[in-house]
Amino acid sequence: MSGTPPAKTSPPPRTPDAPEPGFRHELYPYRGNAEFLSGTQGFIRAALEAGEAVVVAVPSDKASLLREEFPDEPAVTFVETSTAGASPGRLVAAWTEWMSERGEGGRPVRGIGETAWRQARSAAHLSELRYHEWLLNRAFARSSAWSMLCPYDTADDDRGALRSVSRCHPLIHQDGRSVRNEGYLSADEYVFDALSDPCDPHQELTYTSGDLSAIRSKVSQCASDAGVAEDQLPKLAVAVTEIATNSIRHGGGQGTLRTWSDPTTFLCEFRDGGYISDVMAGRTRPTAGQLGGRGLWLAHQLCDLVEIRSSPEQGTTIRLHTDISQ
Repeated sequence: MSGTPPAKTSPPPRTPDAPEPGFRHELYPYRGNAEFLSGTQGFIRAALEAGEAVVVAVPSDKASLLREEFPDEPAVTFVETSTAGASPGRLVAAWTEWMSERGEGGRPVRGIGETAWRQARSAAHLSELRYHEWLLNRAFARSSAWSMLCPYDTADDDRGALRSVSRCHPLIHQDGRSVRNEGYLSADEYVFDALSDPCDPHQELTYTSGDLSAIRSKVSQCASDAGVAEDQLPKLAVAVTEIATNSIRHGGGQGTLRTWSDPTTFLCEFRDGGYISDVMAGRTRPTAGQLGGRGLWLAHQLCDLVEIRSSPEQGTTIRLHTDISQ
């Protein structure tokens, strides 16, 4: 948590005016299957003509359409996004793995990734999906051999949602070409959605060194009472231990735990006075020899959603979401 791995030095943000060299991240607004195929086919054909590989991660119905157009094409790989799980915090690592596998030897790779916006299970989940899209620009800023097209279905005519998503993409794919996105939010401009208030009644506990056992016991009991499945409790206990340990070590030696639930989710929240300066903390797979920095990574792997809010002025808040058995 607070003070997890030391902050990584990021390169200066690219401007949409100068997308080369560097990671090209394009939003492709479309309506209906015909427009979906028109834009994605052109993207794939351009890649094949340039000798590049393509990774496709789109909903199964859209994948079927593209498979019919590119049967048995060895340079085009279809991946199943559900293997990364529901948490948006796992997706940067998944894309890194998919693109690296196809780009062996420095081969340029193009990705087509359609986020399952309409399958977002809550406002918090939708907010984290948007943040993931913005983080891709930071995660792959130095990957000049990679580019990504992000189809977005505009069928519901929600202009506000489209504006929010477009702010995460430096480029817009229009009429078969890339144009600069004037609404793109650069490195220091991303504004998080405010965290929702805890539901009442909620439990609260102040903790410090020596309280890890009490924290695990408290969270496990509250989660069980809320209806979390028995086999999920050990996973939650590991995530809670990691976050609380980081909080004690790097957040001033103490913090506050709050737990509550709504009809579908059990939540536990850790707050302390520390600050996480690395926006990628917990989203990239730790290396085998890495010392420390695994707590947030484990939380993303073990929980259904992780929300992080951190600033030098207000400290750090981390919320762990665990689905309740229906």
